[in-house]
Amino acid sequence: MVSRPASPRIVPLPVAERTPSAQALLDGVKVAGSDANIFTTFVRAEGLTRRWLPFGGKLLSGKIPARDRELLILRTGWNCGSEYEWAQHVVIGRSAGLTDEEILRIPEGPGGDWRPFDSTLLRVADELHKDYCITDVTWAALSDVYDTQQLIELPMLVGHYHMVAMTLNALGVQLDSGLTGFPRTRS
Repeated sequence: MVSRPASPRIVPLPVAERTPSAQALLDGVKVAGSDANIFTTFVRAEGLTRRWLPFGGKLLSGKIPARDRELLILRTGWNCGSEYEWAQHVVIGRSAGLTDEEILRIPEGPGGDWRPFDSTLLRVADELHKDYCITDVTWAALSDVYDTQQLIELPMLVGHYHMVAMTLNALGVQLDSGLTGFPRTRS
């Protein structure tokens, strides 16, 4: 894996440099706090961020149950080597019902001591990451649980968090104070 920037390539926008419209956009952020490095960095592209936030927000309050969503996002963050995405979603995942023990097992992937549908979700994240598609076997398992809207939302969710992970990694967005990065098992 390519090493990640040790410092921001684009620094978060300081309060003193924020336009009223940039501050208003940040004030509307409901997740992770408006001063989180992700948002204060992305807001430097204000028009793009203004369009991106509603889509990301919709996925965070979409049709996929919160716990399932966070399993998918955490596995995607792990697969993409995005420590920032991982760290933010550990916090969100806990509030969605994931235990610390489950979070620590996500890096191991779909094998092991998971409930069958949890394994399916982790397998989906892996399949989309590796092949940009979901196998027929995995699709059948998803279809037994999810309705049409959820089946459409799922690859959009994983794809969206691939995009976010790539952006975070490329821009060198650093962990916010108080967040913990990857578990030590990451090499």
